[in-house]
Amino acid sequence: METRFNAVQVIYDRFEERTAPFREAAACAKGCAFCCTDAGSIDITTLEGVRIHNHIAQLPRPQQSALKKALTKDARQREMGRKSPCPFLQKNMACRIYDLRPFACRRIYSLKRCGPEQSPVLHRQVMEMADEAIGRLQALDDTGYSGHLSYILHMLETPAFLNVYLAGGYQPEAIMAYGKTHKIAINRMMTN
Repeated sequence: METRFNAVQVIYDRFEERTAPFREAAACAKGCAFCCTDAGSIDITTLEGVRIHNHIAQLPRPQQSALKKALTKDARQREMGRKSPCPFLQKNMACRIYDLRPFACRRIYSLKRCGPEQSPVLHRQVMEMADEAIGRLQALDDTGYSGHLSYILHMLETPAFLNVYLAGGYQPEAIMAYGKTHKIAINRMMTN
């Protein structure tokens, strides 16, 4: 698993390197969290989810409990079609998992200050590079899935799912009902 985690980091680093010239003019700054509160779904791969899941498991119990409660609340809000701030966004508008943040968070930046009246403005070339990186992440995680952060982390809380996934198993029929209602994509299907 560690080799796959390293491969994820290589994909992140390569994207950062390739897009650095485009992001030099970004309006984003520390504490700017519009993308974390209003920009939409934070889709991750199962592999990215395992990294975050492992991190949560290392936290003190009160922090684990608070995060799991926030993830459950986020999932419920999204199931009702409501926007919800990222469960990892702290009160000071900093990301609790910044170093482990998924690619969905890494790809977003804006050339103009975002807000209710101004959606993020990105270069088309960066979006194309991001789509390529997503394809590489899904190919790397070909026995996994892609979907909203809270939904993937919920699946990883299910021991039967987690054990099959960690063993390299592939049983999409086991998550079929949940997958359909929560728009979970099968990575193998996305890369073919």
